[in-house]
Amino acid sequence: SCAYPKASPQPIQEGYLLTGPLESTSEPYSIAKIAGTKLCQSYRKQYGFNAIVAVPATVYGPGADTALDTAHVMGALIGRFYQAVAEGHPEVVIWGSGRPRREFLYEDDFVNACLFLMGHYNSAEMINVGCGYDVSIKELAHLIKEVSGYEGKIVFDRSQPDGTMKKLMDTGRISKLGWKAKVGLKEGIKKTYQGYRGVKK
Repeated sequence: SCAYPKASPQPIQEGYLLTGPLESTSEPYSIAKIAGTKLCQSYRKQYGFNAIVAVPATVYGPGADTALDTAHVMGALIGRFYQAVAEGHPEVVIWGSGRPRREFLYEDDFVNACLFLMGHYNSAEMINVGCGYDVSIKELAHLIKEVSGYEGKIVFDRSQPDGTMKKLMDTGRISKLGWKAKVGLKEGIKKTYQGYRGVKK
């Protein structure tokens, strides 16, 4: 979803691609995604190749990147809370105000969506894949705190950037085909945290 403009109307429709400036902090990553999209569309037009461009919300799950300096917000927070529990830290510091909202998609749901689309979708148009709702970073942090059993304090470092304030995708296109996500956010966080804890032991 980083391929969409920073100031896209919400929820983000597939047609909003290339209608405005990108989020500057993820611009190289976003441009790579856009290039891949245009490549797929060109292969379809020139060679009749049935390439499907599925655009997921932020994908997470066991095995996702949890390195504090490279991970997306879900993985980074799981890593931080695990470390805080293991080392007895009195507080977990989170960048920004906690107000930005993000949509998350469990990895198994994304795999299932891709398999579903292979059998039910044949179009050059991009198609969003998401759960249909978002949460604030603050809400996410408290969910991970609950799952991890952490008893310390959450501190938001407002000197750090928030990034895009809201990224919720319009999933009407895939919903009309009959697909929807099955794994709830709290359930997915539990599975992801347990997977991370198992690797660390």
